Amino acid sequence: MNDSYLKFVNSPFGARLARSLGLPKPEVLRRYRADRPEFEGLVAIGAGREPRLLDALANLIASIGVTSVAHESAGLWVPLANRHGLMTGRFEPAESGSQGKLAALLFDASGIEDSSQLAPLHGFFHDTLRSLGRCGRIVVLGRPPEACASPRQWTAQRALEGFTRSLGKEARRGITANLVYVAQGAEGSVEATLRFFLSPRSAYVSGQVVRIDTGGATAPTSSAFDWSQPLAGRRAVVTGAARGIGASIASVLAAEGAHVIGIDIPSARDALDATMRQLNGTALAFDIAAPEAPAQIAAALDEQGVDIVVHNAGITKDKTIAKVAEAAWQSVIDINLSAQERIDDALLAAGILRDGGRIVGVSSISGIAGNLGQTNYAASKAGVIGRVQSMAPQLRARGITINAVAPGFIETQMTAKIPLTLREAGRRMNSMSQGGQPVDVAQTIAWLAHPGAAGVTGQVVRVCGQSLIGA
Repeated sequence: MNDSYLKFVNSPFGARLARSLGLPKPEVLRRYRADRPEFEGLVAIGAGREPRLLDALANLIASIGVTSVAHESAGLWVPLANRHGLMTGRFEPAESGSQGKLAALLFDASGIEDSSQLAPLHGFFHDTLRSLGRCGRIVVLGRPPEACASPRQWTAQRALEGFTRSLGKEARRGITANLVYVAQGAEGSVEATLRFFLSPRSAYVSGQVVRIDTGGATAPTSSAFDWSQPLAGRRAVVTGAARGIGASIASVLAAEGAHVIGIDIPSARDALDATMRQLNGTALAFDIAAPEAPAQIAAALDEQGVDIVVHNAGITKDKTIAKVAEAAWQSVIDINLSAQERIDDALLAAGILRDGGRIVGVSSISGIAGNLGQTNYAASKAGVIGRVQSMAPQLRARGITINAVAPGFIETQMTAKIPLTLREAGRRMNSMSQGGQPVDVAQTIAWLAHPGAAGVTGQVVRVCGQSLIGA
């Protein structure tokens, strides 16, 4: 679905009119394209006291092949970069007036142990933010507050959340800002997550907090897989795969090397067959809400097993609680939530989802904030979050991760049917001032399915352009 306002204000005439009338001008987001470099430009490095993640950042910079510049707050970066054979220089605040000089800002706050030590955050971002180009990336790294040794350290690390979320709302121009908490001992597992947040794949993911843990399987080293096709040799199940977001998820997973098994209802068989045919995938026509569906799906997958399960299928039947019929209310719960539980139970009990596998559920910001007329839908999507949080500890022993994505306003056939005023509100009430695309959800799921994301589990990542709803 097209956003006519976004197109208009980014045309030559529309841009002039927007400036003269003071109208908001959303940025055309830079999304991943296979025919363009994924990483390019300068990355500025900053740090607080006694930074502990600079070695991990040096490995990342070397892997993605960009040039770094060190802010004065990261005095240890230049000798470290030289030891790693990296091209680096020093960032000069006097040059900060040149718009677009920098592609990304990385700040290591892992050593901050007291609120009095937060000042380097101001110094670094005060000096560098004006030099960050359009659709630039900001990533702050810290330690999980709940694992901190003292209340003061917990306090200081928790402060990073408010700082990063506010920075995302200030930056504008298509810039994203995210916070990554890295547990002690998980330093070697950060690359897949940092690549995602620094790349165009995360164009509509901002204001998020992600934890990288040491539990479960250890993330493989960079040399263990091809970054361009990290899912090669893996089998992925996607429910609701015939069209829309599900088809986009299937397409992105296939592009990253997975063999995709798409599941959708029998009435969507033609569309499902067409989608899977384009991807050289496998089509399975099952009604996931049917009592016999888990056993049928398990039987169809049993011989070869699977590595990735994406629960995307879902429906809406919106009415206020006083007006919605019991059958309509229950069908939403059954398809959006209970079917996921039954399918996972079947696949896990039979060992069909292999050790080291990935489960990703599609939730919604409605499951976080609630929404008028969506008691059934919001309950089902909040339940998806509950599954993720409750099952993550249970699955660690098998190295299986379980996470959820929570989309905001995504441009789909479903949102195209929303009344114009509500549709425009959904598009504009976020830091990007626009709706997302199905591929934004798909790319986020592909990151969570990545072999290098083994330390990311029990997480809920909003794909909402940093929506103001439920923030």
